Amino acid sequence: MLSDIALSRHSTLLEADALAVRLDIPSRFVHPYGRHMAKIDPALLREPKAERGKLILVSAITPTPFGEGKTVTTLGLSMGLNRRGASSIACVRQPSLGPVFGVKGGAAGGGHAQVVPMEAMNLHLTGDIHAVGAAHNLAAAALDARLYHERKLGDDFTAQTGLPRLNIGHILWPRVVDMNDRALRRVTLGLGDETAVERQGRFIITAASELMAILALASDLHDLRARIGRVRLAEAVDGSPITAEDLEVAGAMTALLKQAIAPTLMQTSEQTPVLVHAGPFANIAHGNSSVIADRIALRHADYVVTEAGFGTDMGLEKFFHIKARQSGLQPACVVLVATLRGIKANSGAFDFAPGQRPPAELTAPNQQLLELGMENLRWHIGNARRYGMPVVVALNRFPEDGDEELNWVMTQACLAGARSAALSEAFAKGGAGATTLADAVIEAAIQGSAPRWLYPSALPLRDKLTTLAERGYGASGVRLSETAEAQLEMLSQQGLDHLSLCMAKTPLSISHDPTLKGVPTGFVLPVEALVACTGAGFIYVLCGPVMTMPGLGSLPGYRHIDIDEHGDIIGLR
Repeated sequence: MLSDIALSRHSTLLEADALAVRLDIPSRFVHPYGRHMAKIDPALLREPKAERGKLILVSAITPTPFGEGKTVTTLGLSMGLNRRGASSIACVRQPSLGPVFGVKGGAAGGGHAQVVPMEAMNLHLTGDIHAVGAAHNLAAAALDARLYHERKLGDDFTAQTGLPRLNIGHILWPRVVDMNDRALRRVTLGLGDETAVERQGRFIITAASELMAILALASDLHDLRARIGRVRLAEAVDGSPITAEDLEVAGAMTALLKQAIAPTLMQTSEQTPVLVHAGPFANIAHGNSSVIADRIALRHADYVVTEAGFGTDMGLEKFFHIKARQSGLQPACVVLVATLRGIKANSGAFDFAPGQRPPAELTAPNQQLLELGMENLRWHIGNARRYGMPVVVALNRFPEDGDEELNWVMTQACLAGARSAALSEAFAKGGAGATTLADAVIEAAIQGSAPRWLYPSALPLRDKLTTLAERGYGASGVRLSETAEAQLEMLSQQGLDHLSLCMAKTPLSISHDPTLKGVPTGFVLPVEALVACTGAGFIYVLCGPVMTMPGLGSLPGYRHIDIDEHGDIIGLR
């Protein structure tokens, strides 16, 4: 089989305007980027057109570091639905350069189920992530400049500038870069420069910026502007919040994001339409693509297949408590992606880290490992059903997988409460390998279902934490650090109890500890810090040592990426 990038180049692509015509999107809302991509103006949502489509939410079991093919399934399912005569659009996130050059590789899918052209998808696309980085770092620069000038001018600051003193006491806002760079996790700013204030700072990856979360949650440009104005950048000496509006930088930040608020129209290797927008990670943000992309797609297709990051304890939970609560979007069913190797990896018999080769036992027949790891799949089925959703299990087939083990897993999945289970061979066969899965999804989505929540919005923050830890993860309780305890009290005093939680934790376990595989119980969830993300509309909760700036491993992916003798990019995966 050809490499992903070779298959991408062998694909026959529609011109972007022809793809828009197929979707009945008027040309005045289509802004081409080259021949095969286009930005879709969100003003399209002001047109008098009803949402006719059903939203299908794709999630997964607890994944291995290699991923279980969730994006392949998302795209393959959308292609399979089209092959069944139902128009479908896939909505996915934009890849971050950090994982592309690190361990995981790109996020364009793979094989015969990918977004094409894949090098455009994985490298820069239409520049949205760079726009988020520029807007974020503008606020950071504005903060440090204000801090310097207020200190330099002292009591004369207001008289000389006409601006009120903000009396910045503690800066909350880091800087960002879209690259895995562990050396930037802690930095000293202004060192040896008399025109800057020397202080300790840090960088996070751009996908972890609150602006990225806001971009995915905003309903339109004016909502984006209002949310950015509410972002808390710093605390004054008296502890009161200093917002982007207070710093008078919110308007300029929005201007930098004016083009980024428009989703990018692309296509799969079978010309199935794809809307690519925003890229928040699910372990340190809410892990879902944009509300705007979903809303546009729901007006122009029978089915919209969207993907939530990592397992149901991560992106799916955040879809319901953050994205669905704020937008009103309601999935018709959940597709839960699993693989034989992923189930066996959850047996607890292995300890391998990102960047290492998977143990040979994961790909060899082994009923004992399968039975041990099956508990994880059962838990995720039950977890998705807790939100009131019918569940279809999509079992991604690898070439080495045997029929006996595959059939056993599908039978067990149905016994565990899944409405149905189907093999997906989209990687090897494209949409033709996902038609059985498409049939199962069509049947499951007929009735639809109103979502249920694990906690009501009115519940106090402390009770939300306990509920999510115990019902959402299976913990026996929560342990707050002294810092987190003080922050929790302050947030409640500031009237922010109504906000949802956005938990930052490992994706490699249902718990906070990546070494606890399967279905951990009896653990206490540690909470190190709580931060108000008032623009995004949630409380960010740091559970254990979660890195908001990843690092490159000893065998990074960039080693394989190059240019060939024809000037074409090679080595992307």
